[in-house]
Amino acid sequence: MKSIGVMTMPADFPYRDVFLKGKPRHSRYDDFRIRHPLMDTGQRAKIFAPFEALRGFRETIDAEDALCADCSTVISRYDSQY
Repeated sequence: MKSIGVMTMPADFPYRDVFLKGKPRHSRYDDFRIRHPLMDTGQRAKIFAPFEALRGFRETIDAEDALCADCSTVISRYDSQY
């Protein structure tokens, strides 16, 4: 029985034949490599760069933090006076 990582592969694994083929290897000049050239590292890094899914969310959180910091300063001043 073959294994998937550290687990043993069940006999009825639906993609067993695909898994056993292994990772495809492409020669430098085959059809696939010509249609899909390798991407340079800088370009590839841009794809996985973080993005702001909720525009303005970070600014709102920062404003709330600043407001809470001001409130805690006022409260601590009040407590120290009385």
